[in-house]
Amino acid sequence: MKDLIDRTLEVLAQQPSRQFKAKELARLLHVPPAKYAEYRSLLRSLAQQGLLAKLRRNHFGHARQTSTVTGKLHVKTQGYGFLIVGEDQEDVFISQKNMRTALNGDLVKVELFARPTGRRAEGRVVEILQRSRSNIVGTLRHGKHFYFVKPDDIKLLRDIYIPEENLNGAKAGQKVAVTIESWEDELQNPEGRVVKVLGFPGEPGVDVLSVAYAFDLPAAFPPEVEHEAEQLAMEITPELLAQRLDLRDRLTFTIDPEDAKDFDDAISMRELENGNIELGVHIADVSHFVQEKSALDQEALARSTSIYLVDRVVPMLPERLSNDLCSLKPDTDRFTYSCMMEISPRGKVVNYQIAETIIHSKKRLNYEQAQRIIDGKESATPEIDETLRKLNRLAKTLTKQRLRNGSLDFDTPEVKVILDETGAPIEIRRKERQESNRLIEEFMLLANQTVAKHIDVTLKKQYRKKPPFIYRIHEAPDPLKMKDFALFVKALGLKFDHQQQVTSKLLSDFLKQVSGSPEADIIENVMLRSLMKAKYAIANKGHFGLAFHHYSHFTSPIRRYPDLIAHRTLKEYAKGYQPELHEWYERKLDRAAQKASERELVALEAERASVKMKQVEFMSRYLGEEFDGLISGVVAFGIFVEIPEFHIEGLVHISDLDDDYYHFEEKAYRLKGQNTGQIYRLGDAVRIKVVKVDVSERILDFILVEKPHPRKEERRKKKEQKKRRKR
Repeated sequence: MKDLIDRTLEVLAQQPSRQFKAKELARLLHVPPAKYAEYRSLLRSLAQQGLLAKLRRNHFGHARQTSTVTGKLHVKTQGYGFLIVGEDQEDVFISQKNMRTALNGDLVKVELFARPTGRRAEGRVVEILQRSRSNIVGTLRHGKHFYFVKPDDIKLLRDIYIPEENLNGAKAGQKVAVTIESWEDELQNPEGRVVKVLGFPGEPGVDVLSVAYAFDLPAAFPPEVEHEAEQLAMEITPELLAQRLDLRDRLTFTIDPEDAKDFDDAISMRELENGNIELGVHIADVSHFVQEKSALDQEALARSTSIYLVDRVVPMLPERLSNDLCSLKPDTDRFTYSCMMEISPRGKVVNYQIAETIIHSKKRLNYEQAQRIIDGKESATPEIDETLRKLNRLAKTLTKQRLRNGSLDFDTPEVKVILDETGAPIEIRRKERQESNRLIEEFMLLANQTVAKHIDVTLKKQYRKKPPFIYRIHEAPDPLKMKDFALFVKALGLKFDHQQQVTSKLLSDFLKQVSGSPEADIIENVMLRSLMKAKYAIANKGHFGLAFHHYSHFTSPIRRYPDLIAHRTLKEYAKGYQPELHEWYERKLDRAAQKASERELVALEAERASVKMKQVEFMSRYLGEEFDGLISGVVAFGIFVEIPEFHIEGLVHISDLDDDYYHFEEKAYRLKGQNTGQIYRLGDAVRIKVVKVDVSERILDFILVEKPHPRKEERRKKKEQKKRRKR
């Protein structure tokens, strides 16, 4: 055996930079096939001892061999981080000392350490390829002999030293945006320069401005982009009309939020002689004005999405387009790109037409007005009233069919913060999803689905090859996440069979099964967390959550770049698809899809941060008061509790659960007391007291004044299980 070990190490030493498969080593060393399993175990044992390196599955190398990987660094608040390499690759653990000068979100190159069998991949940062942000926002402080900025982001663990000549007029206590000028030694703090003085905390607008700068959101459009937009005009020439379907005599109207300024979709309906309905979804034709590779187009791609902060919008396009030329205002001729679908009484699309059109919207409704018309409490015109009610019946048919097919309909609450004229929060309420909202949602879903199917089925058949396109995909969940979900519901006394193929229909049926139970909301919450995130891609993998085989984004080109490029691509294919340009289209669309997916994540984080900031400010008036709450999250360092009255979440730190030593049971989403058996789990009702409010840090801390009783919880669960068995 010793001879075999020596020969193995000798082979690896002769080619220290090479990786060998276990079978390859066995063949080189003439290991008999009958002894292969034993030899593979020997290799793993040697790796555990550090005598050789186990690099990836059944691949081995010299102990000193290193390999590098590239990815984004995600730093945890505890100081360590993980390198996110790719969808199908394992994350790499990076300790704080091995991060060097890398910051959260940076694109970095990491050198992997030799890994003993059974241990997770670990490495150290060797190169920072791209900083995740140009600005860091924080509060300027004055030490004894120097100035420094304490970052707002708790994942940025170092203060930034600011020389006096780099203050740019900033004063101690002000919020500032800084850029790092130099940081060569990770043992020292970075040196920076103030690039923007935002103002003192508490001054109107400073808080949201801080969020905008923290996420590097663009403040204004470059002059050349604004100039290009101002040169555009709505010119209806005979030549343009000849290229479009003229639908100006059709009854079309828009339904949008009351405070909306850009109206990018309108709807129409016609009853056909065969008993079917023609539903028209008419979308602002942004691609008519925004030409490919223009300054407008390049800026729209860089932004990729409009971002809706709590008191302002960071738009994808200048106002000249979003609020004027491309806004489907009432009583105004507008260029549109329409998807007109012939729908049977059962809700099936039996025919469709996608075409460049011109419309003349007859009415602008908001969701509340539309709902009152549906309910018979208000009237627009007799024709609009009747059409809207028929459209509502159609939407219900479509919804029923979609849910029957297994589409998941998560009713996750969306919060709206009402501000006064100074920007202070005066009310927090949940946005209602009424029938009027669902009507528009359903029609947009159908148009998006029809457009994707047009590419995948009709054009594929026409050209005998599917042309490239951007899809909105939602992949099937990770089996391990579904296993964890099954363990969670098992702890609630329920059964979910994760070993069969998990489909959206299976999950939808399970939600129906638990509907109305005390655990229903929390089960929906955990299920949602267990699913993949939707994204843009050129490979159509379907949309798991919607149970659609074909899905794209087509209906919001004013605020989403994928929709704009979808319009542009559809128009090009309508003139004729050129197979010789297939790879060129793929590369172009893939770049846009990746950029849009990245910017969407930034937008979501920025929007949540701005809302959270105002929520915390709102709670400052309730410091010291008590509220009923629900446990909305369980982590190793405590429990998050939501106050349903205000839709606000705060933390009860584990150090404040001082009656016992609590263990975090991650897969059961609970903390359990070592001595008392006290359990805090997702969904439990508790009573809390507000003890800390820090607006600038967005921190809201609670302590418990009343906790769930474990025996009472068990009795409640058993009682509910009996009820369920009787159903």
